[in-house]
Amino acid sequence: MIGPFVNGAAIIVGGVSGAVLGERVSKNLRHKMPMIFGCASMGLGIAMVVKVTFLPVAILSLLLGSIMGELIHLEAGIEKVAGIVPRMMDKVVTPPKNGLSQEEYMEKFIAILVLFCASGTGVFGAIKEGMTGDASLLIVKAFLDLFTAGIFAIALGFPVATLAIPQFIIQTGLFLGAATIIPLTSPAMIADFSAVGGLIMFATGFQICGIVSFPIANMLPSLLIAMPISALWVQYFVH
Repeated sequence: MIGPFVNGAAIIVGGVSGAVLGERVSKNLRHKMPMIFGCASMGLGIAMVVKVTFLPVAILSLLLGSIMGELIHLEAGIEKVAGIVPRMMDKVVTPPKNGLSQEEYMEKFIAILVLFCASGTGVFGAIKEGMTGDASLLIVKAFLDLFTAGIFAIALGFPVATLAIPQFIIQTGLFLGAATIIPLTSPAMIADFSAVGGLIMFATGFQICGIVSFPIANMLPSLLIAMPISALWVQYFVH
């Protein structure tokens, strides 16, 4: 189980380093690097989407999952839970003077929460390592997360490093449950699942770049229904 540890360590190192360096990092680097990270997120998303087996499955999953998220107000719930972390850390350390409003702060925090904890790369990477022992996807993700955490911690502070905890829990759970999940799936189901994760990562990239604000958290239920919809599609529409 190398991947979850490497990925978690990358976020801790990046988050702490960025928070400690703070204002000593040039404004030019701070302002421009998030655009690069957003671009990288979109690139990873595209790479995952192009491997889709049944495009209608990915689109339908994204639409229905997003509707589910909106109906249960998932993003609002995650925002409340995510808001606990920075408030707790504020009692221990002085928050960075970054000029961000509370709304902007939470928007960026939730965006990287999704990127770290709920990306298709992380989910599929953990499952893949659990079944095959190949941690390459999570190690690639760790490189991205290391620098992403560092840059965002300059603006958001030490709470960024704490995101290693939920990410580690999620990836470890998927790793341990992979032996149960994978035998029930097919290559088409996994490809369609990864494509949905890629679409969410693509949208996350836009949000990180500050181009447009997608309801990222409300899109997450799409990941839960992607495989069942793919299985039903094969059963009823593929002959």
